[in-house]
Amino acid sequence: MLVTYLEASRDLCETDSILFGAALAVCRIIGAKVSTAGRATGHSSAIPAWRRRIEERIAKARALIGRLICFRSGNNRPRIVRTVRMAFAGTNVSLSQPDITQKLTERIDDLKQRIAAWGKRIRRYTDRSTRFNQNRLFQSDQKRLYESLERPMVSGTGPAPNQADTVAFWRGLWSEPVNHSEGPWTEVVASQCAGITPMDPVIITPDDVAEAVRRAPNWKSPGLDGLHHYWLKGFMYDFKIESSNRSQQNQLVLELFTKILLLGNVVYNHLPTAYCVKCRDEPYSSRNITI
Repeated sequence: MLVTYLEASRDLCETDSILFGAALAVCRIIGAKVSTAGRATGHSSAIPAWRRRIEERIAKARALIGRLICFRSGNNRPRIVRTVRMAFAGTNVSLSQPDITQKLTERIDDLKQRIAAWGKRIRRYTDRSTRFNQNRLFQSDQKRLYESLERPMVSGTGPAPNQADTVAFWRGLWSEPVNHSEGPWTEVVASQCAGITPMDPVIITPDDVAEAVRRAPNWKSPGLDGLHHYWLKGFMYDFKIESSNRSQQNQLVLELFTKILLLGNVVYNHLPTAYCVKCRDEPYSSRNITI
């Protein structure tokens, strides 16, 4: 069945859709999970015991700082006084001595410095652990790494923008003629490149395509079409075995590859072809970049 559809295909977009549908059908038949959500890491996410102890120290130190500040402000409740006495236990500091305010300030500063040191220790561990896990994940599964780096999509809850204002804004960016100031270096580069001999025409052969696909990782993060290289290898191998008259199809695909490489104007209809760079302060001074 796949051979029939591939032989009838006449463009890359249709061929890609056929292969994607075949891959989805195989996954459903064998009961494979098709969800794009990130898989479990398999590692325990429990907080280390030493980190819990440091966090408990930080919480107790912050509570003690609050009570010391209350006592310094004149709060003499028995519970506050008892806590202050415990804070100065083992020292020669008395709550009735004249410089008790200075001693309280020094004790508060000491606790703040301890909290900063403990917090820096936790941050060092977190940064090092994040770098280690990302490096290991890049070696094992780049797709999961890229998914973890993506920002979560946040849907707006406010009123929808006015359609007329939106159309007018983008029309002002795309439709209004703008004369960009090109520096003199562009003329220098153009004159330097004028004598460059164009390269010979590129002819892509079936061996070139087979070699490129052969070296591609099977389950590396796919492109915008969502099709992994594994399916390209497997389906193309079956197509090569079952099809006895495939020269016309191969020639058509190779011609499309060559056009994309030389002209750059044959692209998928469902892929984005342009990005607009919008400046936050002066949006009307931005330049549209098409790729």
